[in-house]
Amino acid sequence: MWLLVAGGVLFVLWTALVFWLYAAGHRTDARALATFIPDCIVLVARLMRDERVPRRSKSLLVALAAYLALPFDLIPDFIPVAGQLDDAIVVALVLRHLVRASGPAILRENWPGPEPSLEVLLRVAR
Repeated sequence: MWLLVAGGVLFVLWTALVFWLYAAGHRTDARALATFIPDCIVLVARLMRDERVPRRSKSLLVALAAYLALPFDLIPDFIPVAGQLDDAIVVALVLRHLVRASGPAILRENWPGPEPSLEVLLRVAR
């Protein structure tokens, strides 16, 4: 129940931020934010099919998806800031491993979204 409420609140806030950016004339930023999560999902799917990505990295991607989908975390999500921070740290660590194991060129080839969004991902991975 809490997970659905938290997800709904985050979706509403995300949607409001996208609309605010669009209304403020930052249409490129609004599009990048609106498509960031779907772009990440497509990236993971493409990386799972890419033969150049090592099996260990693919296993970590599967484990990351399972960790993010599970209702329990290292730090529960109902704790403000810290609850979401542990998820962000785990994602950053997996991204860092992926970039080091496969190289940023493979991420660039498989990234479906705008270049600035990819740069954010690569900065997080460093």
